[in-house]
Amino acid sequence: MSVVLDEIDIKILNHLQKAGRAQRNEIAEVVHLSVPSVSERMRKLEERGLIQEYVAVLDATLFHFDITAFIFVEVDGSHHYPEFVKHASQHPEVLECHSITGDGSHMLKVRTKNTTTFEQFLSQVQSWEGVSKTRSNIVLSTFKESQKIPIEKTVTLKGATR
Repeated sequence: MSVVLDEIDIKILNHLQKAGRAQRNEIAEVVHLSVPSVSERMRKLEERGLIQEYVAVLDATLFHFDITAFIFVEVDGSHHYPEFVKHASQHPEVLECHSITGDGSHMLKVRTKNTTTFEQFLSQVQSWEGVSKTRSNIVLSTFKESQKIPIEKTVTLKGATR
């Protein structure tokens, strides 16, 4: 199902991507609407799944998570995928888990405190049933890391309407 966003919805979403802690009265000023109108629009955006959550973005290095790595994982057969995804979802070190094409079947983005904890985590991944091969790349430095996306006027909702 497709939904057409108007300019106000787009402005709200763009503002929230820049300032997720923005108060509704601040957003109301930006889009020139009343606070109740902005609240109603945000509620609808949330119900449709266009806004999934509000989070704080932390500097991982200040919490001593100094290693960012990408682990390319080869899983033997699709019958192991659900269990693999379950394992990945349960580990706080895993920031992202993607099913991919190319080398491997999945890619994990992980953060650990140091190379020792990375090696321990990698050993765990290699012990998961169905994992036949891993290849890791450790990030030396990061120049851009973002969750912000350009907002288009027409959005296609996943699954059933909310």
